[in-house]
Amino acid sequence: MAGFLTKCVLDFFIAFGVVLGGTLLGGVAAVLMLEPPTTRMLLVAEQIKIWAIVAAIGGTIDPIKVIESNLVEGYISPAIKQIMFIVFAFIGAQMGTTLIHWICKGGTNS
Repeated sequence: MAGFLTKCVLDFFIAFGVVLGGTLLGGVAAVLMLEPPTTRMLLVAEQIKIWAIVAAIGGTIDPIKVIESNLVEGYISPAIKQIMFIVFAFIGAQMGTTLIHWICKGGTNS
């Protein structure tokens, strides 16, 4: 159980960090290119979210194969674990995107 929880937390923070780091560096690049940084940061945050999830779960299609093969064989527990890893990575990426929205728009949801 400790290994599972550790992997969930790691997936969360890896996805969160990919979104946050990529977006902040995209903002720096926008400043260097004389573009409005907040506009670019909001765009990058949305575009990088799926890649943050992929990076967090391992960057390959293997987790999807694990889900499929275990469900076909009737083993639910390993499939649920893989799904939970993806869910935690998604939550991390979404929280990173939400934080960027708060930073760029001053905390409003519009």
